[in-house]
Amino acid sequence: MDQGGDGPHTVGRWLADRAAAAPDRTAIDDRGVTIGYADLDDRARELALRLRRAGYGPGDRLATISGNSIDHVVVFFACARAGVAFVPLSWRLAPRELGEALDRSDPALVLVEDEYVGVAAEALRRLAVRPPVALLGTTEIEAAVPAKHGPAAPLRPVRDDDPLLVIYTSGSESAPKGVVLSHANCFWNNLALAGAMQLTADDVVLAMLPQFHVAAWNVQPLLAWWVGATVVLERSFQPSRVLQLIAERGVTAMMGVPTQYRQLADDPRFRGSALRSLRVALVGGATMPLDLATAWADAGVPLTQGYGLTEAAPNVLFLPGAEALRHPGAVGRPYPHVDVCVVDPSTLLPLDGAATGELWVRGPSVFTGYLHDEDATARARHGEWLRTGDIVHRGADGVFTIVDRLKDVYISGGENVAPAEVERALRLHPGIADAAVVGVPDPVWGERGVAFVVRRPGVALGEDEVLAHARAELAGFKVPVRIGFLDELPRSTIEKIARAALRERAIALIQEDAHERR
Repeated sequence: MDQGGDGPHTVGRWLADRAAAAPDRTAIDDRGVTIGYADLDDRARELALRLRRAGYGPGDRLATISGNSIDHVVVFFACARAGVAFVPLSWRLAPRELGEALDRSDPALVLVEDEYVGVAAEALRRLAVRPPVALLGTTEIEAAVPAKHGPAAPLRPVRDDDPLLVIYTSGSESAPKGVVLSHANCFWNNLALAGAMQLTADDVVLAMLPQFHVAAWNVQPLLAWWVGATVVLERSFQPSRVLQLIAERGVTAMMGVPTQYRQLADDPRFRGSALRSLRVALVGGATMPLDLATAWADAGVPLTQGYGLTEAAPNVLFLPGAEALRHPGAVGRPYPHVDVCVVDPSTLLPLDGAATGELWVRGPSVFTGYLHDEDATARARHGEWLRTGDIVHRGADGVFTIVDRLKDVYISGGENVAPAEVERALRLHPGIADAAVVGVPDPVWGERGVAFVVRRPGVALGEDEVLAHARAELAGFKVPVRIGFLDELPRSTIEKIARAALRERAIALIQEDAHERR
């Protein structure tokens, strides 16, 4: 398909432009297997043509269940060129959760990496209507695309406002929601990132976050492919291997969550010489502790703190590494092209100067809405503003610090966990009448969940059985670390659980465990 007619902010153009300018430059290093820009562009263009010929195009969604790989990136850029929305689903999900995500996203086509065929098959069996399914790779989907079920998509150029990415995120509600990001959203997000921390064709970017996260695309990798840099893809996080890759591949830029940077700093190989090439290390997902910032600064690589959310594509605030130690616990100032304001949560009126209130975000990178959920979209917006649900303090110097969350979501190892989602899964057990989950501080993971369960009358139910049930129904990072039993859940009103009281109980449980282990 001729890219000349596509919108000026469409992401499919990036790869074609870079292939024309530097065809032989390495685009991706995937565990030692490399591919240049021309070859990557050829594969993406051919797959895009096959998708269009098979009936897929604007208005369709393509879901994937895959680890980080060259094949996965090929599919992303093929979708971008064909006008198909790319929906990378988490391979960490339990089959029930994955089946629900497939049902909610209603993809026209599902692509599966061979490593995840088992969990994908079990999830697909739960669907009332099964879409066409194929494997990733040059001899699979890139050789033959199954015909679309139903009418073919319209033959038209890709527009700036066409959906590019649909990323599922756990909000404060019981079911994850699909955040729809358009080509224009991703264009402006990456332009904002470039304005804050530039990458050039000489950079080597380490991408170690799983590609079902928005940051795995919009925080460095897509910008790297825009400017012609090399992206080193990792499928899992192993501290010693990451440090080896930084040294051997000459990694200059990376992004991770505090838990990952903590484990890297604790590794025996962590030292200045191993990090010699590293120029930009961005941390997101949670605020980094001061001792962690100090450890990396002492090693010669001050960590740049970032704050964002999937609905903002995700970049909102950042604090350069040089300033992080002067503002411990802060997350910084707005990125270019991003407007923020602090609002009184009770009056919804903006607050001037130094103030504490809810953070609202506005700008061209803010999402187009939640997939198939107009009500949730309306709740997240106030006019042109996105309500983050985070309480922040803005200092007199304009530097923001996260104070608390209006929502009950907690962050474990960089993963958002919605208590309502975990509670819903726990209540599937026939012996559980009610459940509530709270996050408590954890020195390694940032936060971990503690669940409180009310047994049904006459049921003998122990912690091991509840945890086994949770592991069967939930992704591992969502499984509570501890189970407490109560006759009834404390409530501040008839409807609302008194989570503050439960959080105190949860901290006491964790402290008791720590005392017993001494």
